[in-house]
Order: sequence, then C-alpha cells, then structure tokens
Amino acid sequence: MSSRFAVILAAGQGTRMKSKLYKVLHPVNGKPMVQHVVDQVLALGFEETVTIVGHGAEVVQTQLGDQVKYATQLEQLGTGHAVMQAEGILAGKQGVTVVLCGDTPLLTADTIEKLLAHHEQEGAKATILTAESQDPTGYGRIIRNNEGLVERIVEHKDATAEEKRLTEINTGTYCFDNEALFASLKNVGNDNVQGEYYLPDVIEILQQSGEVVAAYQTTSFNETLGVNDRVALAQAEQFMKQRTNEHWMRQGVSIIDPSNTYISTDAEIGPDTVIYPGTIIQGKTKIGTECFIGPHSEIKDSSIGNETSIRQSVIHDSEIGCEVTIGPFAHIRPKTKIGNEVRIGNFVEVKKSTLGDRSKASHLSYIGDAEVGADVNFSCGAVTVNYDGKNKFLTKIEDGAFIGCNANLIAPVTVGKKALVAAGSTITEDVPGEALSIARARQTNKEGYQKK
Repeated sequence: MSSRFAVILAAGQGTRMKSKLYKVLHPVNGKPMVQHVVDQVLALGFEETVTIVGHGAEVVQTQLGDQVKYATQLEQLGTGHAVMQAEGILAGKQGVTVVLCGDTPLLTADTIEKLLAHHEQEGAKATILTAESQDPTGYGRIIRNNEGLVERIVEHKDATAEEKRLTEINTGTYCFDNEALFASLKNVGNDNVQGEYYLPDVIEILQQSGEVVAAYQTTSFNETLGVNDRVALAQAEQFMKQRTNEHWMRQGVSIIDPSNTYISTDAEIGPDTVIYPGTIIQGKTKIGTECFIGPHSEIKDSSIGNETSIRQSVIHDSEIGCEVTIGPFAHIRPKTKIGNEVRIGNFVEVKKSTLGDRSKASHLSYIGDAEVGADVNFSCGAVTVNYDGKNKFLTKIEDGAFIGCNANLIAPVTVGKKALVAAGSTITEDVPGEALSIARARQTNKEGYQKK
C-alpha cells in the first residue's frame, strides 16, 4: 500500500451561515464540523494531514491543535487554489492524497477507505467520490463518456441546461496521485463564471492526458452532505443523531424515543442501558451497563458506573460510581466524584466534591468543595458553606457522620467519624468523632404573648 495523505479544505468564510462563528466550527451533534472530518481521517492513520485555513484560521487551529499540519489560503480563489497551498508540505511525495471538505461532517472513515481501495484497484490518477441526488441543484455534475468513464466535472453555475438534468453529483471528495495532483494544478485556469481555480478541472486535465480517472459512487448521499447554511446544518444534525442512535441500539442499548435523544459521537454506552426521551449525552461521556438515564437528563464529559439511575438531572465533568441513584432535579457540577451506592436526591447540588460509598443527600442540600466519607447522611437543607465572598474553603466529613436538617457547616471545618450535627446548627469549629454538636439558640417561649 502506498503512502497516504489528506488535505482538508477549511478556508472559506461561509457567508451563507450568516454567523460570527467560522463555518467549519459550527457544531453538529456537539462537535465542530471540521473536527468530525479530522477524526475520521485520523482513524485511518495517514502519514500527513494538512488543513487549509483562511478565515478564522487561529480559531480553527485552536480547535484542532497539533492533530494536523496547516497551510494558509490568504485569498479565497477557489478549491484548486486552496489545495495548492499544501504544496510546500506534500509536493514531491509519492503516494495518494485524499482531498476533503471541512463542512462534510457526516463522511465516515469507512467510505474514505472504500474510495481509496477503489482508486488503487483501478490504478487511477484520480478518483471522484460521487452520489446520486434527487435534487442536484448547486452540485457539480459528473460527465461520463460513452464507455461510462469520467470525462469531466462541470460546476452547477457553468453547466448547460442538459448537464443540469444529470443526477450523479460530485461530492467534493477526491483521491489523487499526489505528484500528478500538484503537477496538474499548475495548469488549472480561472476562465469561468466565478473567476476561480476549480479543483475539478484537474480531472479534465488528467483525462485529456490519457490518465485513468475513476469514480466511486457511495450508496449514502446523506453522508456526503455539505453544510453551507443553517438549513443544511439542521439536516446534518438530524442525520448524525439518527446514525449515532441506531449504532447504540444495535449494540444493545434501549433508546425509548430516538427522535428525542441526543448522543455524542464520542460517547460510550454499555448494553442493557435504557435511555428515556429528552436525554442529552455530550462529549466523551462513558455510561456503563444496565443504567437508567432520563427522562430529560443532561450528561457531559462524565463517567457513569454500572446499574446507576439518573432521572431529570444535570451532570458535567464528573465521575459517578455503580448502583448510584441521582435525581430527580439534581445538579452534579464539575470535578465531582461520587462513590458506589450513593443517593443524591431531588434539588441537591454537588460541586467539586467527593462522596464515599453509600453516603446520602436525599433532598434540598448543597455540597460544595467537600471531602465526604462513606455512610454519611445529609438531612434536608444541609449546606457546606464554602465561600466567604472572596475565597473557597474545604469541608471534611468523615465516615458515618450524620448532618441534621438545615445545618450549616462553615468551612474550613471538619466533622469527625460518626459525629452528629444537630438540626438547625451552624457549625464554625471542628466536631470530634462520635460527638453531638449543637450550635443554635436555646428556645424561649413567652406565654400569653399574643394577648399583650
């Protein structure tokens, strides 16, 4: 197998998006479009991947980091001109170069691999990824000769009325012999309606030179969708959501209402987990087996252990153990670690804290900046008071402690092992292990007060 390279076109401004956000950074299923493309390319292990940047270059580079190399297209003079910017990195190298668009987030590594395999099998200098479209408006048309071989590609704006009736379209993804690509680009002109240097003109140049030009037609037009406006963005979102949900259902996950369930392409879900409607699973979330998630829960960049139930709750950047019950209406904020068999009930907020196994906060509590041991009970309304208006402080609660209703623990403070804090107490000093701490005013009754 010859060396493989990739060029990702991501320099266009995307004016039809009517957005301050650079086009290829618009998210599909929670991830920027160009990141979807890069992820599929990286999965194939290419020797070099070059992303062509222009408008918003710094923002794109911040998103992609050192996953790829970069070349800059200062003026947007067409796709051929864009690929030419990669010459300093790829020129003179022997192998095959795949050219992809940064606004095609649905394209899969499997389809790219099949395109490459067809290219190598045909011994072609160029291979076009094509698809059949019921409405080919806006797409370049594939022009074939009498033998069915590719003769040229004509852009929609330059096509005749007869050519516009053709339904086999150019998806904008290609394979080229790398050396032939850069040699041919030098002969591409801009004598067209747009005055641009079209990459598809390389096809005609190679064909006229007697080189083999092949085409691989994918069976999935949806996969080749290019996003140029908000309508196409919404379509891509729907296609990606459907594809992702179907994948997990085939892996043994029950999704009660797939049309109302959103799962990141980077998420992992174990079999026999049940996901209820309105659930949003974002980022690199990992959910174990036999869990119950939802309805209307939001989980982002978190790990969820086996047999855990999360109902109508929000969890971000946290680690949840096995056989945990969370919700309804709980909020688990970043940097929280919850052990096994823990109960977090309704209207409980946990932030940057650890809770040991079997601890419980069943309702209406706030636990922030706390180290909580095992078998600790938070009664209704208990609060770790962690913030003095300027700094955050740590609360430590050791194994087996019992925190009474409406107790305030003013950090920094430690509640010892098996200690009890009486309901209504405001604790400002450490509580020794196995002690009972009462910090509240003595009750006084004024008899007959209402008659005075």
